[in-house]
Amino acid sequence: MTELPEEIYAEITSLSKQGDHLAKLNKYEEAKSMYVSALKLLPGDKNIWEAATWLYVAIGDTHFHLRNYDKCFKCFYNAVQCPEGLGNPFIHLRLGQMYYEQGDFEKASDELIRAHMGAGLDIFMEDDPKYLSFLETKIKI
Repeated sequence: MTELPEEIYAEITSLSKQGDHLAKLNKYEEAKSMYVSALKLLPGDKNIWEAATWLYVAIGDTHFHLRNYDKCFKCFYNAVQCPEGLGNPFIHLRLGQMYYEQGDFEKASDELIRAHMGAGLDIFMEDDPKYLSFLETKIKI
């Protein structure tokens, strides 16, 4: 796999850390701005870079917290197209939660089961317990 030039990688990492800090403070719009700035630094086809995976996930996560579910879906869809995106338990978790919030419980169930299969119960512990409660109605945990 091709690696990013060191100075671009350093700038992307710096912007991402700033975004992470802002997200922890629930400043999701500001965090999203940092992640988008970082994503724009990726040269050429963004989907070939591993950094695009975690940047799309970070942007999608901000949209999830802002309840912008259409944009959230687009970001996680893009993340799945990037290296290490397919099968990522966190991506499945957020997709499942997003579908749950939109009332699409069949898709929510499918995605939450995938998240559970990939990461176990621990992945559910930092979020609203309603998602784990819902999953418990679908599979034996």
